[in-house]
Amino acid sequence: MKFRPTKKISTFYPPQRTLMGPGPSDIHPRVLSALSRPTIGYLDPVFVAMMDELKAMLRYAFQTANEVTFPVSGPGSVGMEICFVNMVNPGDKVIVCRNGVFGGRMIENVERCQGVPVVVDDAWGEPVDPNKVEDAIKKNPDAKILAFVHAETSTGVLSDAKTLCEIAHRYGLMTIVDTVTSLGGVPVKVDEWGIDACYSASQKCLSCTPGLSPVTFSDRVVEMVKKREEKVHSWFLDLSLLLTYWGNTTRTYHHTAPTNSLYALHEALLMLQEEGLERAWARHRRNHLALKAGLETFGLEFLVKPEYRLPQMNAVKVLPGVDEAEVRRRLLHDYNLELGAGLGDLKGKIWRFGIMGYSCKMENVMLCLCALETVFADMGVKVEFGAAEAAAYHAYAENPLPMRPSDAARVAVA
Repeated sequence: MKFRPTKKISTFYPPQRTLMGPGPSDIHPRVLSALSRPTIGYLDPVFVAMMDELKAMLRYAFQTANEVTFPVSGPGSVGMEICFVNMVNPGDKVIVCRNGVFGGRMIENVERCQGVPVVVDDAWGEPVDPNKVEDAIKKNPDAKILAFVHAETSTGVLSDAKTLCEIAHRYGLMTIVDTVTSLGGVPVKVDEWGIDACYSASQKCLSCTPGLSPVTFSDRVVEMVKKREEKVHSWFLDLSLLLTYWGNTTRTYHHTAPTNSLYALHEALLMLQEEGLERAWARHRRNHLALKAGLETFGLEFLVKPEYRLPQMNAVKVLPGVDEAEVRRRLLHDYNLELGAGLGDLKGKIWRFGIMGYSCKMENVMLCLCALETVFADMGVKVEFGAAEAAAYHAYAENPLPMRPSDAARVAVA
């Protein structure tokens, strides 16, 4: 047939990479195994029971008692959109914080919902300034929502979500918070901080397959959606319709759920529960400190000040005179190691080292430092061989991990 491809196509086998970019992260064999389990119907009673377990484990990850907590079928961008399309009505004024790429995407979501964005800008690499936010709210007393990115993936900066939510609630605003890169890697405390709507992604610190976006909504968001005077401008993301499938009392058809991906998320969340949130946060911090110690021996500087740095997303300035794209190309070609490039205003100016989820481990940090050492030397950069690895080992020795909850329980019994 003339419509046949001219090139012979065979089974696709991807190379085995070490993923140390901005996402996705490496996937644990247990999670990969879960993907291959038999597909069953999305209304099968067994599957419905698994859905309830998924929701319970997501509540643990988000640290919330919100009933409306579930994974949306789609990546983190869909999680973002479900928050805005349900909460923003035409004409609503929304305070949006922009200190990187993903704050900019929030602005576009407001505009597409026919809302009115009031933009609070901060420099890329700086956290959201609470004083600027409060000033914007005072100048716009009719604003309904404050939206901001907790962990800005494009810069590796962490903003003070607790303070920002407190300011919003003091003036009667609801909050939409992006935790795509923070959930599972640093503290995210939805109930304690008073977050109204929060979304994340499966492929970052949760180390699951891409394509799912965990979300959680407070009761007052759900009530607000129920009282909307006009329909949500998306059938697929209409929260009131999705709850007919993910709700506690009903399980009616809405869309064909990605069953195998949900198996994988179930396994990833189970592993997070087994490790314990506090230990997961400490693991990301420990590997960050080791990576930082090694990178600094090359003369590399971090974009973000220490007190605002994300441990799982390390934005590092490119060495003067070094071709940043060639460094990434050689790491990928020679070592099967993926790093991230800069986005937007930071294109060509930074490398982004991701150590998220299953990628956040000593062997990845040491491989990265060893590979960088060789690549830099081959490109004419003066390096002291072995110094980066030694610095990392010292950092590991100085920062031991706490025990897993299960190990601590056994020790207590003994």
